[in-house]
Amino acid sequence: MTESPFMPFLAPAPVTFVRGSGTDLWDANGKRYLDFLGGLAVVALGHSHPAVSAAIAHQANTLMHVSNLFSNNRGSDAAKRVNALLAEVTGQAGQVFFTNSGAEANEAALKLARKFGGRGRHVVVSAYGSFHGRTLATLAATGQPAKHEAFQPIPEGFRYVTLNDIAALDAALDPSVAAVLLEPVQGEGGVIPADPDYLRAVRALCDERGALLMMDEIQTGLGRTGEWFGFQHAGIAPDVVTMAKALGNGFPVGAVWARREVAAVFEPGDHGSTYSGNALAAAVVSAVLDELRRIGAPALAASRGRELAAKLAALPGVASVRGQGLLLGVELVRGDAKAVQAASLAAGLVTNAVTDTAVRMAPPLTVSCAEIDEAVAILSNVLEART
Repeated sequence: MTESPFMPFLAPAPVTFVRGSGTDLWDANGKRYLDFLGGLAVVALGHSHPAVSAAIAHQANTLMHVSNLFSNNRGSDAAKRVNALLAEVTGQAGQVFFTNSGAEANEAALKLARKFGGRGRHVVVSAYGSFHGRTLATLAATGQPAKHEAFQPIPEGFRYVTLNDIAALDAALDPSVAAVLLEPVQGEGGVIPADPDYLRAVRALCDERGALLMMDEIQTGLGRTGEWFGFQHAGIAPDVVTMAKALGNGFPVGAVWARREVAAVFEPGDHGSTYSGNALAAAVVSAVLDELRRIGAPALAASRGRELAAKLAALPGVASVRGQGLLLGVELVRGDAKAVQAASLAAGLVTNAVTDTAVRMAPPLTVSCAEIDEAVAILSNVLEART
């Protein structure tokens, strides 16, 4: 297309995909690709999963939307499932608010933190290298100052510290701080895991200072890291959890969960969304959560993740592999991740250059051992061609 109908937020796409099934994608020319990016860690159950497709088709023919001035049975069912899962892993009762995206889930969490803290105690501390969204508030919470410049002045009330440096966080947690917002693995920041000891120390500091601990599980949640949520690797229970991506397996939906006592600071009119708890989106959420439970998603991600990481680490052109479960960063010996990504795509493997020197892999949790071998072979050939 010489004139794109889209605003120029992104560079021109190198491929147009027209069909997907499981870990496979096909472009407009009928070429098959292995999707080891999973729509940016979204299609945890793979493309066109029959249970998800059936839920969409059935609900679209039953009830799609009535606005949140009324309730609908699908929204209530989905909220109960989310609350049940979080209660299971945190031991705490909570409440949920559905959104249309991960950024909106984080936006709601930031408003919740400000309402919790009150005037004069509104600061949210996050980590350098983090990514929390592209709305003005979530951009401000994102610890990447270069991304702020084009949109100055950004909302105030945000402070950044180095990930895994507990002394820096200790110094930053003054009486103006309402909450700490962290990713258990910084996805867009390069697939950088938070150290479990660090997260435990953060939990203790938040308890000591009376600040909320909010975990951004948008990329890591719902089995991706080998646990239902990334914070479980540290054995902690946060006060607020945000999620999206895998929650809809490609359908746009997100959620923020909070301990019941924290959620209680919201009052009618404090927040809202026309589509929150939309029946169609909620039907998808319930189908996804049921299927993730059925397949034992965390154990599957842990097993397949170990296999993929070990085989990638054995390649001559790979310096190291980091991450958790099926969210991996492949550090390259010769760098130039964009060139490796482009060559891999041409060879039929979808990844992305998450930093200048590292490629991210986040395939569906349903990826097979044979597909792992095929992907590793493609990457091996690409790296060998560059020697």
